[in-house]
Amino acid sequence: MMWAVARSHAHLLIWSIGLVFIVAGVIFFGWIIERYSDAYLFWSFIFLTIGFGLLYSGSSKFCSGRTNSTLVLLICATGSIALSVSFGFGYSGIGTIIGNMIIGVLLALTGYQYWGARTESPILMSVNAALFLLAAVSFFACAYVLLAQGQYVLHARPSNWAEDLNSIVVIMGLTGIGTLSLTLHQARIANRHKVNAMTDALTGLMNRRVLFEVWPDVVPPSTAVVLLDLDHFKTINDRFGHDAGDQVLRRFSQLILDNVRSTDIVVRLGGEEFCIVLSNASLELATTVANRIRLQMETTVMRIGSRSVHATVSVGLAFSEESEVVQTLMSRADAALYEAKSSGRNRVKIDHLSFVA
Repeated sequence: MMWAVARSHAHLLIWSIGLVFIVAGVIFFGWIIERYSDAYLFWSFIFLTIGFGLLYSGSSKFCSGRTNSTLVLLICATGSIALSVSFGFGYSGIGTIIGNMIIGVLLALTGYQYWGARTESPILMSVNAALFLLAAVSFFACAYVLLAQGQYVLHARPSNWAEDLNSIVVIMGLTGIGTLSLTLHQARIANRHKVNAMTDALTGLMNRRVLFEVWPDVVPPSTAVVLLDLDHFKTINDRFGHDAGDQVLRRFSQLILDNVRSTDIVVRLGGEEFCIVLSNASLELATTVANRIRLQMETTVMRIGSRSVHATVSVGLAFSEESEVVQTLMSRADAALYEAKSSGRNRVKIDHLSFVA
């Protein structure tokens, strides 16, 4: 049902199909409790192998964006052939050992996927990985006991401590895994909505909400705010069209990103106005960054289709060595930007209080 609402989330569909096969496998396994049958046990492992293979594929898609379909197909095909040969020659015990080993491998691989993606949500991902690993160990234990006891041919459903442990672990583990998986899915959607709400759709930069709703009201010492405004941008739109204007904005955004540190904040305030917040900086560093961006923009000729587009940028800079209200620092940078535009554009102006600081 969740996949039907959001068709782009393919992992949900893969999980759902996988669970259908797992349920089918459980049903066949349940039938041998009252009356044992090699055929029922064989089909139980076939369905469970496919189901846990799809569960791994869906989890891989969720964690890494790849289904690893080739590996899944290889494991499931090899396992199905081995199961067919074992049960076909009457060695149901060997087939059961192989089936448990295959499922254990698939569960271990699934747990590894969540462990590898734990940076997204350290606690939930790690717990999910642990549950998958625990379930894998319980299947390995079932295979080990049969192998240790030399039960290569079965005449009844396997009954030992490992099977009892496996039943408990699978019931509790899959319940927890299902709950955690859906929780992780919903958390990812919520985080994506949060990121989208703070991202400018055109340039991919953060939007003004970051500065005015998320960024602390008081910025720490040694903070610089650089405001940049593309000169005569309306003329570019009127002369070359809005599509060309959008491309200029995107390329200018990339030019800014190429000239700042990964720790700096770059925001599109709206229209052709941008903002850079440099923390743990100096006035000299901020001035160097601003002048470098201005000079590179002045000397850049953008080829958009068959046309050449040239643009310049005016820059206003404010710096504070003490903690300061972000709105105050922004206002000082805005005043410097106004001075840069009114004095001829295509230049960098520094707020006079920055020199005092």
